[in-house]
Amino acid sequence: MTVGTNAKVLRVDIRHRRVDARLELDLEHPGITVLFGPSGAGKTTIIRCLAGLDRIGSGTITIGSTMWDDGGRTFVPARRRNVGYLFQDLALFPHLNVAENVGYGLGRMPRASRQTIVDDALRTAEVPGFQDRIVAELSGGEAQRVALARAIAPRPDVLLLDEPLAGLDDPTRQRLRLELRRLILHAGIPALVVTHDRDEALALADQLVVLVDGAVHQVGPPAGVFDRPADAMVARAVGMDTISPARVTEVAPGTARLRVGEATMVADLPSGRRTEVRVGDPVAVCLRGGDVGLLAEAGCPAPPDTNRLPAVVTGIAEEASLIRVQADAGFPLVCFLTRRELQAQGLAVGSRVTALVHRSAVHLAELVPRPDAERR
Repeated sequence: MTVGTNAKVLRVDIRHRRVDARLELDLEHPGITVLFGPSGAGKTTIIRCLAGLDRIGSGTITIGSTMWDDGGRTFVPARRRNVGYLFQDLALFPHLNVAENVGYGLGRMPRASRQTIVDDALRTAEVPGFQDRIVAELSGGEAQRVALARAIAPRPDVLLLDEPLAGLDDPTRQRLRLELRRLILHAGIPALVVTHDRDEALALADQLVVLVDGAVHQVGPPAGVFDRPADAMVARAVGMDTISPARVTEVAPGTARLRVGEATMVADLPSGRRTEVRVGDPVAVCLRGGDVGLLAEAGCPAPPDTNRLPAVVTGIAEEASLIRVQADAGFPLVCFLTRRELQAQGLAVGSRVTALVHRSAVHLAELVPRPDAERR
């Protein structure tokens, strides 16, 4: 991520434990950056270093022209960083009421000023009138809003949220995703949110930072990252259903022919693609299961520019409202069908089918991540 030289920027370039990561946050433009990746990728380590709860091993953390941590003699403690931190477990004090929790970080300011700030923060978090409520009386969603109010009350330069919805049950978490995004944007404070949940990342993020094995692999708008992962590791992190090694056998204007296992496919090459595709290049073919069709009748016509792959069904499993169908098309292939589609075609394990994949649905990613961590 690169931002203007005059903007107030939070810059991170750290080596700490297993983390070796670089990223920038533009604090002049409120929005939500999601630090996304599998468990153990180093997301919480980064956010704790930003909050001043951990010291970095080496590297630098700066905000504007101020050095927060250089891995050596310079270290600004958490209380002086003007950072709002929302912990995964919310960390509300059970012996304090809501107003006392929200005002906890406001220091020794006059009581009237403190009360005004607490009231404003609770209104922003959409829990006005909760000042005298006891923490134990709050629902999960109410406690989430109170914790957010406490984080925004001191008007921090940046909000840090570590798995903010992880402690809630599934229905509540799904309901609060969009509410949390709306509340953060309403507060007008740039936010960095940590999550390993794909749906949560898509719902919350203006910008997505994918972290795998302690390194930043890709940065960009969430839809772009999920649809066009930079490498096979990102593809796995964002849940691509089929990821298969392949080799480029032919390149023509706008397209590439590929050898994928025992099969041959053609892929469209987007005009904005950063790296050139050349004959002989090893790549990863990435496909969403919803972009793969299956036909039980061999003679059925296919749309133009569509790959037709003879295949055999190797597995069928229900996943929520869809059926996951695994097939051998010369390489392992995943397709999602509705129950009605599966029954209409009479598919079962061992059925011979034709897999249909439009050229535009075939995404080519790097098989091995490139040394430079920040891409697309």
